[in-house]
Amino acid sequence: MNRAGKFVNNMPGDTSYQSFCPNPLPPVPGLEFDEDLLQILVKASRSLKQLDVSAQLIPNAELFISMYVRKEALMSSQMEGTQCTLDDILDPELDTNANLDTADVVNYVKAAQYALTRLHELPICNRLFREAHAILLEGVRGQEKNPGEFRRSQNWIGPAGCGLKDARYIPPNPEDMVTAMSDLEKYINENQDYDPLVRAALIHYQFETIHPFLDGNGRIGRLLILLYLMEQGLLKEPVIYVSYFLKKNQVEYYDRISEVRRSGNYEQWVKFFLEAVDSAASDAVESIEKLSKLHEKNIALLPKPKRKKDNLRMLFDYLEKHPIIDIKHTSETLKISYNTTSTAVKTLVELGILRETTNAARNRVFSYEAYLEILRNGT
Repeated sequence: MNRAGKFVNNMPGDTSYQSFCPNPLPPVPGLEFDEDLLQILVKASRSLKQLDVSAQLIPNAELFISMYVRKEALMSSQMEGTQCTLDDILDPELDTNANLDTADVVNYVKAAQYALTRLHELPICNRLFREAHAILLEGVRGQEKNPGEFRRSQNWIGPAGCGLKDARYIPPNPEDMVTAMSDLEKYINENQDYDPLVRAALIHYQFETIHPFLDGNGRIGRLLILLYLMEQGLLKEPVIYVSYFLKKNQVEYYDRISEVRRSGNYEQWVKFFLEAVDSAASDAVESIEKLSKLHEKNIALLPKPKRKKDNLRMLFDYLEKHPIIDIKHTSETLKISYNTTSTAVKTLVELGILRETTNAARNRVFSYEAYLEILRNGT
């Protein structure tokens, strides 16, 4: 036993195994803040503040936000082995040909948007986790793993196909898990012991350690980071994707979480988490600046409208939310005729804003390549 928790014996005889039962937060004795930890905390807080300001200044904020949520969804899902790219989830034909990998990411986007809206009515609580989880696993792989319910059986983490005996980590048994989730819910809503960024690190660690679902724990746990930063008022908009840093440093991410359970050393995990936030916030500020410059540059290229209804500008605005389009879907969505849409697309191609990415005469696909290039970074 250490300050992170203890191992518990389960089942008699040959079937016996040990699960990990985490101690409630905050750690006892409390965290030790050395110079390093304090410096990275100040740096991460500053980067997050800068990101929050930048996000308020961007044109068409909601368009960028929808793209950020998609990028976070993609990164988080790729960490679970989903084979899919940013271009796949922006495919205009998505409704008709959604494969399972794409559906995983689309469900994450829906779960994130749902949870963010729900935050206006509910605190971050077990009910919110379960509701988001139900959306995450709806109609995709894992739908047989009790979507929207905490597990009632033992789960474990290890190589594909391994049993309990060969598991790398065995989370708390179902009974200990229920107690641990109840304690975590209290900590999230009642404790003001540390800086909110440090609490976010502790909360994410604890959720991953408890592993309350049979599937989708990693994705809900990473969504929880965003929800907590927003609930604490550190961000007004969901424009941070910590999963990019975590995916780049995936082995270290899992090692550092394991190290807390092994030795009770929370401090090394908190430092790593704060580095992730700092890096993610700096990346997001850079992307926002590039996207804003691109927006201004291309708006200046658009010819002045000859009539009140500016179809070209309407199509350009649409592109910032759907950077890969075809003419049929776009004309239906914008409620303008196929020919009008086709003319507007042709103009944007001539201006160098759009590029045709298929050569087929029918159902041609066009992409806003410069915009995608900025968003693809790291995917």
